[in-house]
Parts: sequence; C-alpha cells; structure tokens
Amino acid sequence: MLLRPQPPRRARAVLALVAVTVATVACAAAPPGPPPPSLGVLQDRPVPALSFVDAAGRATTLAAFRGKVLVLVPFLTLCQEVCPLTTANLLVVERTLQADHVAGKVAIVEYSVDPGRDTPARLAAYARRTGATWPLLTGSAAQVAAADQFFYVYVQRVPEGTPPGIDWMTGKPLTYDVNHSDGFFLIDRRGHERFATEATPSVPGHRIPAALRSMLDAQGLQNLYAPNGQTWTVPQLLDALGWLLGRHLAPLG
Repeated sequence: MLLRPQPPRRARAVLALVAVTVATVACAAAPPGPPPPSLGVLQDRPVPALSFVDAAGRATTLAAFRGKVLVLVPFLTLCQEVCPLTTANLLVVERTLQADHVAGKVAIVEYSVDPGRDTPARLAAYARRTGATWPLLTGSAAQVAAADQFFYVYVQRVPEGTPPGIDWMTGKPLTYDVNHSDGFFLIDRRGHERFATEATPSVPGHRIPAALRSMLDAQGLQNLYAPNGQTWTVPQLLDALGWLLGRHLAPLG
C-alpha cells in the first residue's frame, strides 16, 4: 500500500487554522434570513405606482424607487409620540448603509399621513431641522388615502391634548393630532412589498438628536425611555434589509 506523504505538523496546523478562518468569515458574511413572524408579516405582493408630492413640490410615485430596496415609513412632521424616534433610528440606519457602501441600493422614504398640514415647505423644514436626507413625501388627501388603504395604515384625526403641543415651525398651539399606525414596510427591487410591521422604534441607548427630542411630549419621552409593546431596533431593520440585499449589514458601534 502506498503511503501519501504528510505535510509537517506545523504546516498541518497552519492549514487547519486557515480552514477555520475561512469558514468563520463565510459564516459571518452570510446574509440573514427573513424577519421573524414575531416582528411582522412576510408577503410578496406588487405595489401600485402610488402618487405623491416631494418636499420640492414635484410629483413622484413609488415606482420611481424601483431597482432599490425601499424602506417606506408612515409619519407626520407634527407627531410628538413616536415619529421623532423613528427618524432617529433611520438616521442611524442611513449612516450604517453609507459605511457599508450600499446606500445607493436602498431608499429610505417617509410619507406623511397628515397631508392637510404637511405641505412640501413643511417637509423641507422638517428635513433641515432633523437632518433627514431621504425623500419626505406628501400629497393630496386622496393620494395619501390611497397609500394608507393599500398598506393598511390606520389613520384617525383626534383632538389635541391639554395643554396643546406647540408647532415647532410656527410657534403656535396645535389644534389637532393624528393617530396612525407605526412601523415600516419593505419593498424589494421589483416593487413588491415583502414585509410589514406596526412595531414602534426602540432607540439605541435612548440617544436622540436634540432637535428630535424637542419634538417629544410626555408620552414621547416615555416611549423613548420605556417603550411599551412590540418594538423594532436598528439591527432588526438592518437584518431585514440584508435579507433583501443578500448580504450582512453590521450596525455601527
């Protein structure tokens, strides 16, 4: 029987270490799977070319974002409880996408459920105040209602609390509020909705830019420090994006 020559013991140890290292890197780089059912709903349905108006007053549709993975978020600029926390998390997500060099493959978009007050000028002011660089959309009441209906976003106009909050843009007391579904929707490159959640944001380390913190009322501060119910985190959103991008996204330290 022929005996194959064996490499020296040191060479065998180096080869074994290389094999372990390669396997570890491959495992670490493996894309995550879909979000768990405990976080939201998996689906695969085409999204119509819903119409909006952007912060510059230009007409656009959701079809304009095809070819990218889209994070779509319902919000309003005068929200005092949750939306500032959502924007804070999205700022972290945006920085992570830039650091991972995939920002060009993902679009973050917030659309207002309060078209009566959220004019393009107000959206532009909100972007300047908060540092949001992604598209902020509004539209006619009918356009926004069509988006609400398709994505099953609950929207209800309600009386403002007592004492009323103050409009950060005008300095005047608010006259009403809008209750709405929280969370986000993920739409793939083909324009198909793949995931939806109504969870509220859990802000990492309770850190939030001062401009966003100033928008929070007492309930908003409670949501910041002690969120109640189902929540979503920055790593969870990054994993969900990684699932659709086919790669792992590591949160910034």
